Amino acid sequence: MILITGGAGYIGSHINKRLNEQGFETVVFDNLVYGHREAVRWGILETGDLADQNRLYEIFKKYPIDGVFHFAAYAYVGESVLKPSKYYNNNVVNTLHLLDAMGKYQVKNLVFSSTCATYGVPEQMPITEEMDQRPINPYGASKLMIERILADYHQAYGLNYCCLRYFNAAGADPQGEIGESHTPETHLIPLILEAAAGDRDAIRVFGTDYPTRDGSCIRDYIHVTDLADAHLRAMEYLRNGGDSACMNLGNCVGNSVLEVIRAAEEVTGRAIPSIMEERRAGDPPILVGDAKRAQNLLGWKPQYGDIRVILEHAWKWYCNKKF
Repeated sequence: MILITGGAGYIGSHINKRLNEQGFETVVFDNLVYGHREAVRWGILETGDLADQNRLYEIFKKYPIDGVFHFAAYAYVGESVLKPSKYYNNNVVNTLHLLDAMGKYQVKNLVFSSTCATYGVPEQMPITEEMDQRPINPYGASKLMIERILADYHQAYGLNYCCLRYFNAAGADPQGEIGESHTPETHLIPLILEAAAGDRDAIRVFGTDYPTRDGSCIRDYIHVTDLADAHLRAMEYLRNGGDSACMNLGNCVGNSVLEVIRAAEEVTGRAIPSIMEERRAGDPPILVGDAKRAQNLLGWKPQYGDIRVILEHAWKWYCNKKF
């Protein structure tokens, strides 16, 4: 049985669906602070918080867990700057609780949801795993701390892990059963779709004078279903004796903010009002990843790389969303 911490959230719920489609039994552990009970349409939902060590032990004792996907984390970059204690306690300390429970019940395989934010502001593109990791906010720093903890636990206790550093998760389940819904919403594509639907007055574009092809920031958008596939492959890789590793997940190409807006207008058939504003501090002009390591180790390759397909699936979900 597979444990998915944070499995009621955006990415975790898509992994949960994919695992169940492949015949795995899953138990989702989520405190539902940001996750949605309605998104857990497969497997078993157990509510609880990683801060509660005894509750964790109950879960490991109750179910025959033999692998863990770890998504439970706070992930608002701006908030992490204002409230670093919240992020280090929730993301780092609570991960230690999870690792201690895994050790107590001899669960050896962990796939960890990391992030390209561990790289900070890279000096060159595309970003490879060999580049320096210099996060510029507590969110990215908390994820990097966990990566280093996992390396130490591997050396000392034989924990096997894959850290998956993904870029901008986007899109929705192609069947439209689950999708992206955050409160507050900070991700570009759902914000754009809110503007297209008339649920938001306009989309704000932060910076039009970057050294890019149209002056707006460029990011690497990766379909959430492709992320789900990579996570499944990572767990199978570990189960088959693969060495612990960290790897990027991205499309290896980038789309600018203005390109995403134009593509969304084509997909939705609606004009999307935009407000041009000044740059935000700390926003790099370009963030694009190199995912060759994941391709080589996992045999993984994105299937939904076209930004229009990502938008089509996200729009389908948005028009029919149930939570």
